[in-house]
Amino acid sequence: MPATPYAREAGQGPTVLCLHSNASHSGQWRGLMDRLADRFRVVAVDSYGAGKSPDWPSDREIRLADEVELIEPLLACVPDGVHLVGHSYGAAVALKAALMHPTRVRSLSVYEPTIFALVDRDSPRPNATEGIQQAVRDGVACLERGDAQGAARAFIDFWMGEGSFDRTPVDRRGPIVEACRNLRRWAYALMTEPASASQRTRRCWSSRPRRSS
Repeated sequence: MPATPYAREAGQGPTVLCLHSNASHSGQWRGLMDRLADRFRVVAVDSYGAGKSPDWPSDREIRLADEVELIEPLLACVPDGVHLVGHSYGAAVALKAALMHPTRVRSLSVYEPTIFALVDRDSPRPNATEGIQQAVRDGVACLERGDAQGAARAFIDFWMGEGSFDRTPVDRRGPIVEACRNLRRWAYALMTEPASASQRTRRCWSSRPRRSS
């Protein structure tokens, strides 16, 4: 059986489906849900290994298409289509979902989509991805020696500035550390699989057998 994602929901009306960033979960969208719930049905979903959703159940490296497959039931159950909203990693997944299921997406709102493979495609290295490439290498090295907190520090400090992780309240660090255990997986999806219009008709995931949970 395919995995079932966890989603939180509020309001009634046209459906807005929200996809969160790396090292986060569906709770990222609480403020937006409060603002829109009087006019829209807002659904915020946890991606693989985030929040209350199951972890990625395969030894194979994850792809953006796999993240789309996780949320496909949420797309399919809305006959009129959804308004997709995504941030960072979630924005990359949202773009991939729109390419794979154009008839199910009424609108697309994304910010800071981190599809680094597109940069590499259009601009040979060294390019603007060098910083995140090094942050990933540092984070993965920490994970390989069992230092999950070090991996979180490398990731958070790259995006938020040096010392940001250590300034984070102690009671908030645990979930970030756990989420950053997925660092290698995020990097593979974002650095090897561009979500571009040329891939719109590629549905290679549909030919794979369904995974068992």
